Amino acid sequence: MRGKSDKEAFRIMKEQSSKPTIAQKEQVREMFNSIAPKYDLLNHVLSVGIDISWRKKVIRIIENYPHKFILDVATGTGDLAIAAATKLNPEKVTGVDIAAEMLRYQEIKLEKRNLNNLIELRLGDGESLPFDDNSFDVVMVAFGVRNFENLQKGLAEMYRVLKKEGLIVILEFSKPVKFPVKQLYNFYFTRILPSIGRMMSRSSSAYTYLPNSVEYFPSGKKFTAYLQRTGFLQTTVKPLTLGIASIYTGKK
Repeated sequence: MRGKSDKEAFRIMKEQSSKPTIAQKEQVREMFNSIAPKYDLLNHVLSVGIDISWRKKVIRIIENYPHKFILDVATGTGDLAIAAATKLNPEKVTGVDIAAEMLRYQEIKLEKRNLNNLIELRLGDGESLPFDDNSFDVVMVAFGVRNFENLQKGLAEMYRVLKKEGLIVILEFSKPVKFPVKQLYNFYFTRILPSIGRMMSRSSSAYTYLPNSVEYFPSGKKFTAYLQRTGFLQTTVKPLTLGIASIYTGKK
């Protein structure tokens, strides 16, 4: 893919996602390892703090369902896992992520909050989860599914580890469709965000990858169709902040 634009390279990668390669997965792993030290700050700055309220909405959805055992896929530095542990009173929250540096920074946060006994961290691939079938009441993901190399495989793994009638909740960026939000959003994501990201994280690729990953993610009803093909029932999509992000839910 050398010589092609970042967007074209990402399109080709997604088209090849039905045949995952170790090289592609390693690129994602290395990218997130590289931005781990500034990941929390970048998320809050680049979303103008709105990502905090989005996670609160996820927690409010989960509290209405059984949530004794919760799995946080692509847990990163743990904002959603920590919110679940402190607000939902579960017996255990398990976080899994492909990037070791992300988990290392989450461990620091857990120690400061004395949450090590409540939140267990595992290094692992969301497309091959290291857990038994029917292990969790809730599986949640914040800004992680668009990074799956094989989206259907990742969803199938989450379905597998969920208990019968278990809940999946996914928070992910989406694409606004109404004028002028769509135009402002596209300008921010393609022109402003990569520049800020590069300055703050010293990463030349991570925040170019972000708008491209959102561009090619099948958001809205296209994504609920993926959930339904996986076997999830009662699927819903709730747009947030004029369509900038969405919360998806489904039941096993």
